[in-house]
Amino acid sequence: MSAWETVIGLEIHVQLATKTKIFSAASTAFGAEPNSHASLVDLALPGTLPVLNREAVNMAVKFGLAVGAEINRRSVFERKNYFYPDLPKGYQTTQLAEPIVGTGSMEVVLDDGSRKTVRIHHAHLEEDAGKSLHEDFHGMTGIDLNRAGTPLIEVVTEPDMRSAEEAVAFARALHSLVTAIGVCDGDMSQGSLRFDVNVSVRRKGEEKLGTRTETKNLNSFRFMEMAIRKEVERQIDILEDGGSITQETRLFNGDTGVSRAMRSKEDANDYRYFPCPDLLPVMLSEEQIIELKNSLPELPAQRLVRFVEQFGLSDYDARILSSDLATSDYFEAVVKLSGDAKLAANWIMGELAAKLNAEEKAIAACPVSAEHLAELIARLKDNTISSKIAKQVFEGCWNGEGSPDQIIEARGLKQVSDSGALQKMVDQIIADNAAQAEAYRAADEGKRKKMFGFFVGQAMKASQGKANPQQLNELLQKALEG
Repeated sequence: MSAWETVIGLEIHVQLATKTKIFSAASTAFGAEPNSHASLVDLALPGTLPVLNREAVNMAVKFGLAVGAEINRRSVFERKNYFYPDLPKGYQTTQLAEPIVGTGSMEVVLDDGSRKTVRIHHAHLEEDAGKSLHEDFHGMTGIDLNRAGTPLIEVVTEPDMRSAEEAVAFARALHSLVTAIGVCDGDMSQGSLRFDVNVSVRRKGEEKLGTRTETKNLNSFRFMEMAIRKEVERQIDILEDGGSITQETRLFNGDTGVSRAMRSKEDANDYRYFPCPDLLPVMLSEEQIIELKNSLPELPAQRLVRFVEQFGLSDYDARILSSDLATSDYFEAVVKLSGDAKLAANWIMGELAAKLNAEEKAIAACPVSAEHLAELIARLKDNTISSKIAKQVFEGCWNGEGSPDQIIEARGLKQVSDSGALQKMVDQIIADNAAQAEAYRAADEGKRKKMFGFFVGQAMKASQGKANPQQLNELLQKALEG
């Protein structure tokens, strides 16, 4: 594969977080009974007329401003004509020749710390289609039009990404951005963010792009990475065997890891676009754009820089903690209450993240509140508990046993820091293990370090893990060398 270069471009459907649809007053709420949120406009009944949702326009402009894009003062809606059962109008209202957002770019940070700029060709407003349901209908397909008319922006990138890692890094950065500015809830399980991936390969050093395929509707970062890797391998195998790539639309099943062709795709599909006669051009004033720009919150890239400067975090820690708005807010709440940014970062990225991942929970559903984690950190700092005991307390908080102070009291987990009690314990351990103590004293420096762990283990066992580790180590060292 080292002889080949991968070329990737993305088309991302971002579902806008409006309460109503782009051209009707029907609700966009997820999970309702099929067809209960489909108005007469969504059903395309004769005589109905669309009315543009102002908030959808504002959200599209906010996105454009956040990526430094050109905002077109005039944009036009067009009809994209095609027939499909979940599109009752027989056309999709979208934008083509004059989209609302022009060229922009996003800088993403890769896992190795390097930075990559991905150019954005444009972003346009459009309505979503309905949804075809196959699972509950034997030999038939059901149509749910609740999603029909939901407002989207489709973000189209240039083919600037050269690996699955770069594509996923961009996708994560985009997810972070649209949730931070409040234009999308980012729930990929509900289809709020869907990725179409255009992949081609070419010999290294070649300028001409290879024939590309499009894998549609990827709704998880893991599936996107899997789909890209599989498609790159498939294309290289075909080319090295002397074959050629067919330009086509493909589907990828993340559960089975199977990729298959859906339909061939010509260079240009004749959708017979024409300006929508029911909608006037969208005209934006300078005052509107300035007002929307001033309403933008802190962007993830700005927050990353602030976390490094304000809290002294490493670039890596700051990138992880600033990438998601809910995580950022949780982190800052813990820091404010505990006064220790480093410990807060370590616990959130360590124990907390591990539990959330294991139980597939978002941080918004975390059973351990920011107040409880801050209290746990405080008990660590004042030596009430050791690091080992802190993990037991955290587990108790996660399971709903109460606050850290309540759990420490109920379980009797308070750390033993009384020097007299610890000295008595150390003396007993040395007496019970006299032969090991003599061997320790006779050993050289290198062996002593390994043998010291035995005595620490005995002491922690005797104290049930409650002994203050620093005091214990000092007393053991002194007793063994005495």
